[in-house]
Order: sequence, then C-alpha cells, then structure tokens
Amino acid sequence: MVKGERWHQIKHMDPAAIAPPAGLIIRDLVSHEDRQQCVALQEATWGKGFSERVPSAILQVGPKVGGITAGAFDTSGRLVAFVFGLTGIRHGVLAHWSDMLAVVPERRGTGLGARLKAWQRARCEEMGVRVIYWTWDPLVSRNSHLNLNKLGARVDEFVENMYGVTDSTQMGALPTDRFVAAWELDHVVIARRLAARAADAPRLAALPVVAGGPDTSPPITWPDAPAVTVRIPRDFPALLGSDPAAAAAYRHHSHAAFRHYFALGYQISSFHPAPDGDGVYVLTGPLP
Repeated sequence: MVKGERWHQIKHMDPAAIAPPAGLIIRDLVSHEDRQQCVALQEATWGKGFSERVPSAILQVGPKVGGITAGAFDTSGRLVAFVFGLTGIRHGVLAHWSDMLAVVPERRGTGLGARLKAWQRARCEEMGVRVIYWTWDPLVSRNSHLNLNKLGARVDEFVENMYGVTDSTQMGALPTDRFVAAWELDHVVIARRLAARAADAPRLAALPVVAGGPDTSPPITWPDAPAVTVRIPRDFPALLGSDPAAAAAYRHHSHAAFRHYFALGYQISSFHPAPDGDGVYVLTGPLP
C-alpha cells in the first residue's frame, strides 16, 4: 500500500502483503525476548511500573485462543511498535478486542500505527471476525483522527472513568474517560461513513460549542440542538505536562457534555483536527 490510501480498501488481504514502512517488518511476537521488549515498550509509553501493562505470560497465551500479539521490528531486531488484542463474542457475534497499541516516539506520525491496525484487521478477517473494538481517550486528537478519519471506525459508546484513576504518566490523576471504537470489517460501510464525515465540515461554524478548555465551560442549560460540538486540545498529553489545570478543564468539561448528550442518544458523527488549535467533535442527535 502507498501512503494516503484509505484503510477501508484493505479487504481479505494476506498480512504478508501489507508492507510496513521501509526498514521495518511486521510479525507475530514469537520469542521471550520479543515479549520482554513489548513489556518494556508499554512501560516506556505509559510509565515505569504501569500497573495495567500486559505481562509476558498473557502476551504468549493470548494468541493460543485467537488473540493477536504482533509488532513492528527494525533491522536490528528492536521492537518499535506493537498491537495486542483478544478474540471473543460481543453483541452476539465474533469480535476482536484490540487492547493496546503503542509506537516509539520517533516513529509516531509516520502511519505505522495505522499499518499495524491494517495487519491486525487482515488477521481478524482470516478468523471470521466481523468487528474489531478498542478504546481510546476522547481528548487525544491524533488517536481520534486515526480512528475516525483514517480507519473509519465509529464510536460505539462513551464509558466514564473506564479504568479508574491509573498510575499512567499520560493520565495523571484524571478520570480515564474512554470512547469504545467499533471497526466493522466491511469496506462498503466504512466508505459510506468516511464520505458522510467529510460532508460534515461545512456546518461546523454554525453549531453551538458545548464544551472545551478553561475558557469554554459547559452551558448552564444544554442546547436542545440537532447537532453540537465539543472541542479538545491539539496535544492533550503535552498539555497535561505543561498546564495540568487546563488539561483537567478539558477532561471535566468534555465529560459533562458526553455524559449528557450520549444519554440522549447523540452520536459522534465526525471529528475535525485543527493543526493550529483545538480539534472538534460533532455530536448529532437521533432522527426525530
């Protein structure tokens, strides 16, 4: 595949045919050393001694029952990215839950995360999986852009403080609110979804902003509008380190908005990253 292609074009593709960036190979984690590197990358990403890390034993056992434990390796054998997930039944159909994905800092923004998801998807198709699920922090703009605009996933649900307050260096003491992504393995569905999201952009300026940072508190009375917007920071992890109070404001304000509107049946219809400012979610209400 070449840079810029939509991931919904990947259908029934052999994992070996999904070419990683030059100088890298994507493969299963097959040795104790591979799995030890994976644990080390988790700690480098989420903090030394991160209590939610997946240990080597589970990385080894998971694939024996349909799970996927794979990584991208450079020519020296160094693990520079990995993906881990388990397979089971959700909503009555065979599904895969992608639990973790991480990329070393110097490889972020290169499309490697999306390549790993594509490789994972091809493996799931081989098993007859119909949908892949995973979670992400609604405030991390780069993940929202990848999941919604590149992969064509949808938000299945909003979960308040899903993992409790963790010891992750990326979260501090803030609640771990999460979106659950659902990625159907149907390229037609995804193509239609991406087209609808692209058509959402012209109405952004006319929609009420119901949550944002320190200067955009939730309204006293929530607008009863067909669609509303929630703003998130361009780089939430960096903001958490430089201005914890502002990061906390984004968390608490978005939490209130998502909790209110999801309870009313609103859904995330699109996400619009802004290179020089906040990213914007559009939440659209149910049809009358």
